[in-house]
Amino acid sequence: MKKLIAFFLGALLCSVGFAQNEENNFAIGTQIRTRAEYRNGTHFPIDAETDPAMFIGNRSRITMDYQRDDLSMSISAQHVGVWGQDPGIVMNGRFMLNEAWASLHSGNGFFLKMGRQSLSYDDDRLLSVVDWNISGRFHDALKIGYENVQNKLHVILAFNQNNDKQYGGTYYAPGGQPYKIMQTAWYQFTGNKVFNFSLLLMNAGLEAGSSPETDVKYTQTFGTNLSVRPGNFQLYGTFYYQTGKTITDKNINAYMGAINAAYQISPSLRIMAASDYLSGDDGNDSDKYKAFNTMYGANHKFYGTMDYFYLTSFINGLNPGLWDNQLGITFKPSAKVTLALNYHHFQTTTDVYSFGEKQSRVLGSECDSQFTWNMMKDVTFSAGYSVMLGSDVMKAVKGGDPSRWHDWAWVSLNVNPKVLITKW
Repeated sequence: MKKLIAFFLGALLCSVGFAQNEENNFAIGTQIRTRAEYRNGTHFPIDAETDPAMFIGNRSRITMDYQRDDLSMSISAQHVGVWGQDPGIVMNGRFMLNEAWASLHSGNGFFLKMGRQSLSYDDDRLLSVVDWNISGRFHDALKIGYENVQNKLHVILAFNQNNDKQYGGTYYAPGGQPYKIMQTAWYQFTGNKVFNFSLLLMNAGLEAGSSPETDVKYTQTFGTNLSVRPGNFQLYGTFYYQTGKTITDKNINAYMGAINAAYQISPSLRIMAASDYLSGDDGNDSDKYKAFNTMYGANHKFYGTMDYFYLTSFINGLNPGLWDNQLGITFKPSAKVTLALNYHHFQTTTDVYSFGEKQSRVLGSECDSQFTWNMMKDVTFSAGYSVMLGSDVMKAVKGGDPSRWHDWAWVSLNVNPKVLITKW
């Protein structure tokens, strides 16, 4: 790894300054995204006595981008929260930088990007912007890479601390990024219009000891993504294996696999079928942990939009795994309007017991619908409605009362214009 990093840095530094075109580009973008939600059993089932919840969330963001041939920079600040969360007169508001990075580019494909940045790779299984979340997700990292027409190779390095310490070791207390150390290597072949593939290896170190002692446990995740697009048909496959240690010093032996097939029947109609399998842990092996961790991916995108799985914990801390079979249809009656409907059937991938009796593995079904209207080039209105129909096994895994009607509705207006674009 050290030799690879040294090679990247040497190639970049030797080539900086050879760019001929010095055109400067500067842009300011803004975003106001408001979303109202009605939650009647999202993330987990609720019981008969629990009332639904309603709120209006908001993201206000301003982004400044600068670019020339050998340099690009971006600084983005945002305020996120719920309407009414702050008093009318506030002394210390919640305003933060969600991105602040600089990228040096060479004339031969090498680049270096450093600072607070979002990371999104392949289909967002392990690393994602998580834009559905009101704040999104960012990483403080160094990215070194090489790209040409057919190949992309990125190396990502991160080392996190709570403050600028003068002594006391490198103990990393909870409350910041979920990991203390992270290294990721990613390669993608893009030279074929019909077929491409990628490889990803991630090593994440989590703090398991207590100050001043440090005891970092490492998890390694590696796998591949394959994509085939012959004509109107698309087939996408994903497989990852996970090993290493949990923070409780168990040996990790987990995996996941997914396949997604889609067919574009006409310019306005698309159908898809998908199956996602994530290994689970039944708690019977004291030395091994077999539940796959989706790390920093976009779970909302894959496992049902009501976020029952891989977002909140399960009863007794056990993760019984997930087998999600999905059918979907997308209809575009016009260039500006999109209607989508998806059906999920959920099962565990390990046996579940309730009061000593083995249960069925079927968790239930979820139906997700969404309406999207591009009102103008920088204004989008969207709305969605979802229903979760849980089984008795859902109660053993997630609690609550699955026999109760659980649904979720939301409406959102996203205003995202570029207010200034200039060149010199």
